[in-house]
Amino acid sequence: MRIGIVILPDQRWAVASRRWRLAEEYGFDHAWTYDHLGWRDLIAGPWFDSVPTLTAAATVTSRIRLGTYVATPNFRHPVRFARETTAIDDISGGRLILGLGAGGIGFDSAVLGGPELSPRARVDRFAEFLELFDTILRQPSTTWSGEWFSAVDARSIPGPVQQPRPPFVIAANGPRALRLAARFGDGWVTTGPQQADDADLWWKEVAVTRERFDAALTAEGRPQDAMDRYLNLDSSPVFSMSSVAAFTDAIGRARELGFTDVITHWPRESSWYSGDEKVLEAVAAELPRLRHG
Repeated sequence: MRIGIVILPDQRWAVASRRWRLAEEYGFDHAWTYDHLGWRDLIAGPWFDSVPTLTAAATVTSRIRLGTYVATPNFRHPVRFARETTAIDDISGGRLILGLGAGGIGFDSAVLGGPELSPRARVDRFAEFLELFDTILRQPSTTWSGEWFSAVDARSIPGPVQQPRPPFVIAANGPRALRLAARFGDGWVTTGPQQADDADLWWKEVAVTRERFDAALTAEGRPQDAMDRYLNLDSSPVFSMSSVAAFTDAIGRARELGFTDVITHWPRESSWYSGDEKVLEAVAAELPRLRHG
């Protein structure tokens, strides 16, 4: 079991740099930041972009893998994002993980002034995004004309450090997105159900989503062990960092469901993921035991 942590980009680097260093010192396997222009009610407060944040994080760490959680076509274009991806992968020495998703409604989709897309249209756009993004990263020059994106002699030289490209960890819960994850992904990440108020019910629905992903892999002709499986623990009604006991319980349940990786969140002083950093320190001390069961 690999264990990762999300560090929200809501603090100036003078504060955030300590957190990224500690994530590595504590022994987490991967660290992520949200790729949004603004997120929920935190749009009114400080918020920083994921690309320079991950670039800076790469310079203050040396081992831990670094990821976007998750980049979407809401405001990312495959041509430019491929260039940014190549740069971060180079600066980090090949430690980048690309968490990718279809993108929802809300601030990210509204701030640029475009029309609100239906769920079907967002998945259609995501399918094209994935195919073009994958193509650009794999070859030195790409020309493309699609419904949502275009590229004219888009270059990818020298290409990423990780060949043929950094791993795609694709966020998916619905049937079509699960099929895209099974087709394009090196990993799959799920949040489970979004509206569950009961923890036991949430875990039951996570199991159902995992079974649907298993079926999607089979339909794509890929073996069940072809991809890493990530679970966002903190979509559950119980914040995983509320106590060592809560984190231990969540890790055990995720392991039973066959997840290879879990993702928690750095505790914040208030609002989303509100908690105590002392719990994080205590969990960190238990990571070796928790990782091996």
